Amino acid sequence: MEPLASKIRPVSLDEYVGQEHLVGEGKPLRIAIEEGHVFSFVLWGTPGTGKTTLARIYANALNAEFYELSAVSAGKDDIRKIVGGSQKSVVGSEHIEGELFGEEEQAGSLRSGRPKVLFLDEIHRFNKAQQDFLLPFVESGQLVLIGATTENPSFEVIPALLSRMRVFVLKEFSSENMAAIIDRTGFTLDDEAKNWLIEMANGDARQAITMIENTAGLYDEINLDSLKETLQNKFLRYDKKGEEHYNVISAFIKSMRAGKADAAMYYLARMVEAGEDPKFIARRMVIFASEDIGLAQPTALVVANAVFQAVTTIGYPECTINLAHGVAYLARAAKDRSAYDAVFKAIDDVKKHGNLPVPMKIRNAPTKLMKDLGYGKDEGNDPDGDLLPEKLRGRKYFD
Repeated sequence: MEPLASKIRPVSLDEYVGQEHLVGEGKPLRIAIEEGHVFSFVLWGTPGTGKTTLARIYANALNAEFYELSAVSAGKDDIRKIVGGSQKSVVGSEHIEGELFGEEEQAGSLRSGRPKVLFLDEIHRFNKAQQDFLLPFVESGQLVLIGATTENPSFEVIPALLSRMRVFVLKEFSSENMAAIIDRTGFTLDDEAKNWLIEMANGDARQAITMIENTAGLYDEINLDSLKETLQNKFLRYDKKGEEHYNVISAFIKSMRAGKADAAMYYLARMVEAGEDPKFIARRMVIFASEDIGLAQPTALVVANAVFQAVTTIGYPECTINLAHGVAYLARAAKDRSAYDAVFKAIDDVKKHGNLPVPMKIRNAPTKLMKDLGYGKDEGNDPDGDLLPEKLRGRKYFD
């Protein structure tokens, strides 16, 4: 059975709601779609902000051979099949028209008359080797690549590939946008239920539509009570922005903090099985290594960074082993939050007192005049001297 989100998906810009800064009159994506410009780009935005829909509208406008893959499960063989011409999915019937953006961008498209558009969802899940594999096809124009990501592409897409793509940032849908999308579902909600759903979805149109669909399947009427009951129902998917996501990552961190390696490993398994981005998990481990372990075992930061590098390079499923290795190490390590506490005490003083004058004796003294005025008299070699600004003399950040 076709999901409701798919049934009501817009097929043209006239039906599309939101992202006016990209598809409003005279805006870059609208111009590209209306004039048939052929180029690769990245759509960066939170879940449920219309990335897939925009990719399909763009491909439809180009009368393209359209391919849709998820980087979670796709690999090099899938790319080879697309470049080789198998598994074709044609979108739309209009011909390509209008001025193209440049010779490199249009070369491959003009050879066949119809571009091959690959929509790669969650492109940040492709490791470096997989992204390197894509590069020559994008560079030659054999593929027009549309990458969708919830992560900052500056960190998640290799520079060589990113330099050949434009980046469009999608915003969370406004309350007005969400209300219009809810109305498109064809279900009637009173104001109380609609406002609650808009607040709960927090700009994620797909989540709102899924809530409506699941509620309609469980209850005769969609109202505030039935929506709240559905939210507790196990039929709803694991959502990276939902409450359970934050509950599990919180339990994961707190288990490592308490030195409970078994509990930490269980919550790691929960996230892995839910398809959580391994880089998200590894980033939290890097933070934890400095925040909670700190000076007690400085090598923890080295290990955590190594885990992050490993999951970035390898990806699922093998990187699960790297995550487990790192979790066991961090959970069992001694803990010391003194550096973490100290820096935030210092930040509080900076906010409270502003830019206090640096003591003359440790100021930079690049000229003779400045030295004569007392700049840089003490290079900071006096272990008994207080080098803090006068107003903070005697202040201790480390207990």
